[in-house]
Amino acid sequence: MQRYIIVRAFQAIIALLAISVIVFFLTRITGNPMDVLMPQEVMQEDFDRIRKAWGLDKPLYIQYMTFVGNALKGEFGESWKWPGNTAMQLIIGRFPATLQLAGASLAISVLISVPLGVLSAVKKDSFFDYTGKSIALLGQSLPAFWLGIVLMWIFAVVLEWVPTSGRTGWTSYILPAVAIGWFQVAAMMRLVRSAMMDVLNTEYVKLARTNGLPEWRGVWKHCLRNAAITPLTYFGLLIGSLLVGSVSIETVFNWPGVGLLAVEAARSRDYQVIQAVILVFCGIYIVANLLVDI
Repeated sequence: MQRYIIVRAFQAIIALLAISVIVFFLTRITGNPMDVLMPQEVMQEDFDRIRKAWGLDKPLYIQYMTFVGNALKGEFGESWKWPGNTAMQLIIGRFPATLQLAGASLAISVLISVPLGVLSAVKKDSFFDYTGKSIALLGQSLPAFWLGIVLMWIFAVVLEWVPTSGRTGWTSYILPAVAIGWFQVAAMMRLVRSAMMDVLNTEYVKLARTNGLPEWRGVWKHCLRNAAITPLTYFGLLIGSLLVGSVSIETVFNWPGVGLLAVEAARSRDYQVIQAVILVFCGIYIVANLLVDI
């Protein structure tokens, strides 16, 4: 067991190192951030001075080694778009909003997927089963950002039930949480349905029925408890994917989280913030995978 944990931890470190290489060089392909951040009338000597101060005059491999050395200490540099703020300060400041949205999405996913999965398995080939299959098909086919725009148009613009964007109250959580969680509803529901169908056909369930155990008690207490192993394994990955998958939805709903921060930083070629956001998100997902495997 210890050897397995060591090997998986080593693989996680290698994955993070590979990601750091990819994100470092891909961000620099987008162009020079000074072309975006500096005014057009700036003098060449000022341009060269700031370029040297930001370390952009050094070879790329030197810049990468400096970046890795600072990242190991938890330092990703100062933001170029938001002067006076480090990349980690910006992420920490925006992270609660992303975490709250992920929590709301997780609650919606579990509250919808588990009952639907159980009913689809118990009522196989019935209306409930076909409804669950349709939800699973739509949930895994519709892009989250497209679903978010449609939900915004119907419930915020036409019906005016909820705000169109921003984080203004508990009602502002509904649309982005549903848009993010809908894909996970489909995945979780299929896992619950499959696991429940395996458990329902076991001998101990048949014996409990012949002994007069009420159907609802057998399904919700005994069968679901034993069928929950596979969904619980996926549950750890679900938390990571909800955090990481918030980028497009936060942009659509102008949600002040880390995902929107990443998009804003990418538009202004803020290397420091982009690198920090991607490594933090990848670190969360890799750690979630590692814990589930262990």
